[in-house]
Amino acid sequence: MGSLDESGRLVCAPSPRWVESAKWVRAFLAGKAVVDSKRACLLREGGPPKYYFPREDVRTSLLWHSERKTSFPDKGEATWWTIRVNGKTAENAAWSFPAPAPEASFLKGYISFEWDAMDAWFEEKEEVFVHPRDPFKRIDVLQSSRAVRVVASGETVAETNEPSLLFEPGHPIRYYLPKADVRLDLLVPSDTRTSCPYKGDARYYSVAGPRPVKDVAWSYSYPTRECAPIAGRVCFFNERVDALYIDGAPVPRPKTKWA
Repeated sequence: MGSLDESGRLVCAPSPRWVESAKWVRAFLAGKAVVDSKRACLLREGGPPKYYFPREDVRTSLLWHSERKTSFPDKGEATWWTIRVNGKTAENAAWSFPAPAPEASFLKGYISFEWDAMDAWFEEKEEVFVHPRDPFKRIDVLQSSRAVRVVASGETVAETNEPSLLFEPGHPIRYYLPKADVRLDLLVPSDTRTSCPYKGDARYYSVAGPRPVKDVAWSYSYPTRECAPIAGRVCFFNERVDALYIDGAPVPRPKTKWA
């Protein structure tokens, strides 16, 4: 089954738990490739997927057994390794299941890594950030002529008929607006930065005024190729603005972790 929203509608289509990847994947620490594989697999369990690699594709001479052990009812007991490379140490940065549970027997002989413990990850020649991209997660960006109006701190801070709509499974529609149609004089650059493996690096803006709203909007100056149409555009959190109107009708405020 896929996941269901509060009204019982299917949000994500059913898809496999264990997927073979056709990508060439490498992970580096202190300038050395700890893993170099064209036979990686992805374990998908509801959150961000995790890469698992055949033991033969891992430079195991850099791995040292840790005392840490963790147990999972659906996978069995995991043993952990610390990685040491050129004087740099990543504690408890890799794990495997020597004797996985029967329903996870596919994990035997594979090693996985804490993503943030590595200095850099590459799929083919392109660096990948935050976590692996899920091959079953699609993002669409479509040009639209819907009328969009955003109200924040009591002011209309944006109004346009030329939004770019970003559709991402499990998330509200996001409306990326041309800067020419945004009241930039009301926006104050924030120190907040975030990264997304599907969209790129975002910078944030707060709204000034009698009721300031922190980190109410964001923009991708150099998004990934898949999301190129949102480059330089501004998107507002519907969860944080006073109101978002689409074609004159108010849009209900979604319940998300950004509310």
